[in-house]
Amino acid sequence: MANKLRLGIPKGSLQDATIALFKRAGWNIYADGRSYFPSIDDSEIECMLIRAQEMARYVDHGVLDAGLTGIDWVVESGLDLESVTTLTYAKQSRRKVRWVLAVPESSGYEKAEDLEGKIIATELVETSKRYFAAKGVNVKVEFSWGATEVKPPMLADAIVEVTETGSSLKANHLKIIDTVMESETHLIASKAALDDAWKRQKIDQIATMLRGAIDAQSQVGLMLNVKRANLEAVLAVLPALNSPTISQLSDSEWVAVNTILEERVARDVIPRLKAAGGAGIVEYPLNKVVL
Repeated sequence: MANKLRLGIPKGSLQDATIALFKRAGWNIYADGRSYFPSIDDSEIECMLIRAQEMARYVDHGVLDAGLTGIDWVVESGLDLESVTTLTYAKQSRRKVRWVLAVPESSGYEKAEDLEGKIIATELVETSKRYFAAKGVNVKVEFSWGATEVKPPMLADAIVEVTETGSSLKANHLKIIDTVMESETHLIASKAALDDAWKRQKIDQIATMLRGAIDAQSQVGLMLNVKRANLEAVLAVLPALNSPTISQLSDSEWVAVNTILEERVARDVIPRLKAAGGAGIVEYPLNKVVL
């Protein structure tokens, strides 16, 4: 029987972003909306859509060899699983999300200690219990099935909720009074899968390509030509991932410079390169950056 890696793809808010990430990494995943077993253009991988909240459990039980989920749900599960790599992306952004303690703006609560004896609604029950216990605050933590932001003040006094921007909390007249934890997506794997030489190699391949796609998102390539007489001035302008690549052109007085830099600084760097003597400056997108 051919080797197969059983891979969990998070169903729900992370699903589209995860499938898009795999596409940038070189894999096409096709989910038709009805099946929990999307197809993938790699005969060595078998995908299954699993809620991020349950991913750790199914990896731990051996139903899946590996899967992508937030480290928040791994911590919440209390299970001892291997994190192969971190992948900082979310539904709307390329940054970590936060689980925050939020209260009604008009409540007068300013810190966790003000909630002694109160009701806290959240999906992240065990982590929230540990958070309040560490502060010595006695509260009743209740599981929330969703729409947690609308529960205060009638159904709960405060909530612990995940947020990327805080806009949903503000729209429901809630204010953040503390951060319970930060989270980002991890590729996790079972110890049994990592003990299998073939599966470990396949998991490492996936991790390398996903990591490369993530790292490329915020960077661009830059190439330009410059006279040797101006090379030192041009190099002084460039912030490089590593030393820029310099290649001799057919004209012995000219060289080509190729480098990688953060996209956010390109708009400032390119005019300075031109002023330093750079010519034929080309900025181009990157699919993957593998360090």
